Amino acid sequence: MTTFVLLHGSGDGGWHWRAVVRALRGLGHAAVAPDLPTVRDDLTWEQCADTVVDALGGPRDAVVVGHSAGGFLVPLVAERLSAVRAVYVAGMVPRAGEDGYGWFDALGWSAAVAEQGRLDGVTGSADPAVTFHHDVPGDVAEEAVRHERPVGDALALRPWPEVEVLAVPSAYVVTTADRFLPPPLQRRVAAARLGVTAPLEIASGHCPHLSRPEELAGLLAATSEQ
Repeated sequence: MTTFVLLHGSGDGGWHWRAVVRALRGLGHAAVAPDLPTVRDDLTWEQCADTVVDALGGPRDAVVVGHSAGGFLVPLVAERLSAVRAVYVAGMVPRAGEDGYGWFDALGWSAAVAEQGRLDGVTGSADPAVTFHHDVPGDVAEEAVRHERPVGDALALRPWPEVEVLAVPSAYVVTTADRFLPPPLQRRVAAARLGVTAPLEIASGHCPHLSRPEELAGLLAATSEQ
């Protein structure tokens, strides 16, 4: 049995992982998805990571999974938990000294979105339903919006600390129909920042935990066996 620690992205909460938690438990694993205190204006990266460790009751072997902006917390939590693996799902993999907003500039996000938009005509849409929930069942998308949580600017403006991202073996899951982080950008992030040149893939938009939770749970469970 593996313990999966599921870290949500900006604006989400632990609720958004609920179907993946259920699926992982059905596969015989343990899974936790804490709410991160990202609304606090005085929050540091270390304090946010401590919140996750406290939710688990202390360090333990685990697989730490981060979705989207949750990727910024993955190395910090993995270090504190003596994790056996880190997994980024359409994840933002940080570098020391980089803040959340700076990540987009450093990776050429605007150009990647513009290029993908020229190809598909929808990437870059200002409509969240088109960008984030286009492949999520309607009732699930509506409930997900109701469970969105406020986000402060504290972490987005705070430089990421000096932590070794590659201290824990890492995997990356590319969401191949993503309209927020275009798949070519995700592959570039995986290769440049993790050395992962053959990432896992799932045919979903930016939120596979909502659109394909059972399939995502299966991919995550497979990473624990590598």
